[in-house]
Amino acid sequence: MEHIRRIGKSRLWHELIAVPASASGNSDRERALAVTERERESAWRFFNGRMGRMISQQNRLSFTKATTSRACNSDCADTFRHFNSCNSIRVTGGHWVAYEKSNFNGYQYILNQGEYPDYHHWMGFNNCIRSCQMFPPYRGAYRMRIYNRPEMSGHMMEFMDDCPNVYERFRHRDIFSSNVMEGYWVFYEHPNYRGRQYFLRPGEYRACSDWGCHNPMVGSFRRMRTLCHNFKALIPAGSIKRSSNARYLVRRCNSIKVDSGCWVAYEKPNYTGYQYMLNKGEYPDYQRWAGFNDCIRSCRMVPPYHGNYRMKIYERSDFGGQNMEVMEDCPDLHERFHSRDISSANVIEGYWILHEHPHYRGRQYFLRPGEYRRHSEWGSSSPTIGSLRRVTEIP
Repeated sequence: MEHIRRIGKSRLWHELIAVPASASGNSDRERALAVTERERESAWRFFNGRMGRMISQQNRLSFTKATTSRACNSDCADTFRHFNSCNSIRVTGGHWVAYEKSNFNGYQYILNQGEYPDYHHWMGFNNCIRSCQMFPPYRGAYRMRIYNRPEMSGHMMEFMDDCPNVYERFRHRDIFSSNVMEGYWVFYEHPNYRGRQYFLRPGEYRACSDWGCHNPMVGSFRRMRTLCHNFKALIPAGSIKRSSNARYLVRRCNSIKVDSGCWVAYEKPNYTGYQYMLNKGEYPDYQRWAGFNDCIRSCRMVPPYHGNYRMKIYERSDFGGQNMEVMEDCPDLHERFHSRDISSANVIEGYWILHEHPHYRGRQYFLRPGEYRRHSEWGSSSPTIGSLRRVTEIP
């Protein structure tokens, strides 16, 4: 017989935690979290523990200690009275901004619909979530002006679309003020939508502190768009079911779910364009798979491999110049190879991923066993490589 314990406050939805009875009566008996499904569209759940619902676990996880959960369907200025840390989040609807500190201060994290099993998945710097805000659905135009001086002065530029690299278009790395005329926007500390995030509603921002930043450096920004048609390319099961390679897929892909195995998704047909390495898990939008856009036109499964890994890299084309043999991951190639260029490679054993920047960031290039006499053969227009790693399937 199950013992049911009700938790929650009047402002929060009630959750049910089902605790199966144990024949031995052990206080550390297994606990299963049964969360009732909600019909409301805009809600998110905090879990002070592990995720309570995972499809791969057949809606069940085991616990050794009691788990508490809270649900919100509107803004919350202080969550500290419910818990002092947040280990996982599930967003069942709407778009949210989570804040590290109370009263909507501290680090900011933009959350779309999906599950975030730990703070790394919401790009957090820690597991502190002390307040949250929901912003309303928006399907209108987007327009914003940015300035390289406070009080909306100096060099100005108007934007109506996403900008993955501010310096390339604005010719400045600092944005001191901004005027958001239409739509919701997100500033990122680094290019390609990385680093700290800052959420901007329509209005005037006369100093960078107005959007919660102490430093005017902004590397990229994007529109906060509501996904009207959330097409799911589920790999290998779901809306587009794939269990093998596919040379042609849909033009746009708003989310991906990988049930098993390792996959490489490509921006263009015939396995060309940007490449994205996908392990088992859910990717609710293209930022989650480190995408530059939402185009996925082909995909390829990486065969299971449990052998050795060995690859030789060369500074010049046709296996010329300085060379080095690697058998393990390398987070910073320049520190070991003393060169930022790999113009050719010989993959002797295993599958590898080359990354454009150190610490596995930037564009990705998938390498199978074989000879690559020039960098164009792995799909790159530049020989610059910052890091490399083995492709190992996560069980």
